[in-house]
Amino acid sequence: MGLRMELFARIRRDARVEELSIRELARRHGVARATVRQALAQAEPPARKTPVRVAPKLDPFKAAIDGMLVEDLTAPRKQRHTARRVLARLAEEPRAEGESFHRDHDAS
Repeated sequence: MGLRMELFARIRRDARVEELSIRELARRHGVARATVRQALAQAEPPARKTPVRVAPKLDPFKAAIDGMLVEDLTAPRKQRHTARRVLARLAEEPRAEGESFHRDHDAS
């Protein structure tokens, strides 16, 4: 966030000292006019939004995958499930054929 904060500070300084227009500030700093307006309205840039990731294809299978991973906690190292083995076990179910969702699941 340091670079963006410095950019906001430079924009605010140029607006105050040189009394440049929003369009000129945008051109000089290589940003959109909306960014210039944002910098003039508040000293700190807003926090970046992190997208919420969803895996709708995976939802019906999460319980089965979690069950496999719980079993793996007590299994010997060489017998634990890999992503390929999880997919193979899920592919045995008729509705999972051709799906490529096994790597999207995070064990929470």
